[in-house]
Amino acid sequence: MDLDLRKLRYFVAVAEHRHFGRAAQALFIAQPVLSRQIRAFEQELGCPLFTRSTRSVELTAAGKQLYDEASKITTVVDGALRRVHEAQRGEQRLVVAFSGGLHVSEAIRAFAVSHPEVGIDVLPLPWLERDAPLRDGRAQVGYLRGPFDDSGLRTVPIGAETKVACLPVTHPLATRGALTSADLDGEPILDVKARRTTSLEEKFELIASGQGIALVPVSIAGSYSRPDLVYLKVTDYPPVETCLAVLESNCTGPVADFLDIATATLRRSAGREVR
Repeated sequence: MDLDLRKLRYFVAVAEHRHFGRAAQALFIAQPVLSRQIRAFEQELGCPLFTRSTRSVELTAAGKQLYDEASKITTVVDGALRRVHEAQRGEQRLVVAFSGGLHVSEAIRAFAVSHPEVGIDVLPLPWLERDAPLRDGRAQVGYLRGPFDDSGLRTVPIGAETKVACLPVTHPLATRGALTSADLDGEPILDVKARRTTSLEEKFELIASGQGIALVPVSIAGSYSRPDLVYLKVTDYPPVETCLAVLESNCTGPVADFLDIATATLRRSAGREVR
């Protein structure tokens, strides 16, 4: 079957508002029209997306899965349409994604000197995202930390940074000058396996409230300083590699030029920083 993007957007509105009336208002269409479109969408998919009652609208298991996938689908489509319109207007634009704590502004400034005709947007990456924006078209270049799936990507090493342990100030280890991995044995580590968090802010709130500790790159520690947390170097923990990444199939023109300029600029910057 062909996916109807209009109906998909209608579905997302209902999923987010959990109410047909409010979703219809947000979409500027009549509620009966929205209800018919959603029923038709469910029939096309062959499964119910919502359980309906007189008081609430809730997602089914299939609906939850589709909602998780919908943002990826609409993001890819919106990005493709934006690039089509930019091409029609003769515009050139790059989107540079970057992991939390990493700074790409110096590279953008250097690129702009020789390529003033190319517009640059930046995309801060959520905690759990690395290579996905390069693959779905949201970004053409990424300044990322490893590890990630590098299949189909051209990656250029930039540097490395140590990891530090993030602890609440009330933790018994908080007064130490440095730690080893043995000091952390038995400590609840807030990682993807133990507890999935959607943002650094959420992770740090959990740590500050005493629900665990985390190992984070030192640049993140510098970007998220707060009085109820301490960061301690873990002396025997391996460093985290940083790199620039682009799709192998999209390493031409302004993308290739940006990659060359950013590589030189960011390597110099990484060499000046104390890790």
